Amino acid sequence: MWDKKWVIGNWKMNGRLQNNNALVHKLRSMPVQQKVCIGIAPPTVYLSQVHNAVQIVLNNTIHTCAQDVSRFAGNGAYTGEVSAEMLKDVGVDVVLIGHSERSLYFNEKNDIQRHKIENVLAVGLTPLLCVGESLKEREDGREKEAVAYQLSVLKGLKTDCFAVAYEPVWAIGTGKVANKEQIADMHAFIYSEILSLCGNDAKIRVLYGGSVDPANAADIFAVPHVDGALVGGASLTYEAFSDIIRAAEQA
Repeated sequence: MWDKKWVIGNWKMNGRLQNNNALVHKLRSMPVQQKVCIGIAPPTVYLSQVHNAVQIVLNNTIHTCAQDVSRFAGNGAYTGEVSAEMLKDVGVDVVLIGHSERSLYFNEKNDIQRHKIENVLAVGLTPLLCVGESLKEREDGREKEAVAYQLSVLKGLKTDCFAVAYEPVWAIGTGKVANKEQIADMHAFIYSEILSLCGNDAKIRVLYGGSVDPANAADIFAVPHVDGALVGGASLTYEAFSDIIRAAEQA
């Protein structure tokens, strides 16, 4: 998976049993995609449903992804929390860490994200760290400073595989998309930061997220150092999500 484009659909707080079944059933029937690693990140309550459904896919491997994980490991008196061990137990492969909405609504910062990443790695799952600057940080010319600080949580981790999603906060769910020059510049910067923090042998995937849709996907995938996409709203319909997957296959 570390030499393919990743296309991961983040359903956020969307989904119902019947609708999920219909969407995943259509995705299961997609033609073989040789160059794409496909993932679905449903709400936690639907992880088992999605995992069980994608196990019988004949054409493509579809990875089950979690939108979040507890900062607490193992078991304990942490009402409402879901541990990395539990995620592994229900078939999760990849775990989103530090999505901007977690920072915005739940005040999660680097220290919490580091705990989550370590917990995910400890059970053999893949963390996907989300980074990105606010509109003010972009306007003030501090976008790289902001992203470098967020990436600093990767330093010293016991792994040589690093997956990051770059999501400019001002482009998430707004219909705005960073231009190709901005995307290329930040993705190249993220690559260089990871190499400087984690060594030249690091395996790296850097996805772009921020209002990715069928109309702009091909242009985004053509940008250097863009290794895929973390897709929000467009992942909720088969037509849009499959178009993005096909664009990644053809990139």
